[in-house]
Amino acid sequence: MPTILIVDDDPNNQRMLSYTLRKAGYEVRVAANGQLGLDTLHEFLPDMAILDLAMPVMDGMTLLRHIRADEHLRPVPVIILTASGDDMAHIAVQNAGANGFLTKPTSSRALIEMVQKILQPA
Repeated sequence: MPTILIVDDDPNNQRMLSYTLRKAGYEVRVAANGQLGLDTLHEFLPDMAILDLAMPVMDGMTLLRHIRADEHLRPVPVIILTASGDDMAHIAVQNAGANGFLTKPTSSRALIEMVQKILQPA
């Protein structure tokens, strides 16, 4: 069963994402900020990470840059899930190496479709 790490500081988002992903058959781990997310990534390598952009301690963009700069973490696919629908934010996360971008609130269906598309074997 693939494992997905959710890095989001909002407990409601954590619960909603966890419920949706578990219902779809994924194992889920959660971290409440980018630093805890990075620590968790060093403890175990998930099949995917879903990052919020706006978080305390370390934001999602900084965490994404850490992931892409680390040879061990680089292969982990990353979806950015953010309340900002700003086109510049979308371009910035793509340039930083995100595999997908979703705007909050997003439907459970859109989330699962993106996760499945990214995780399906080539």
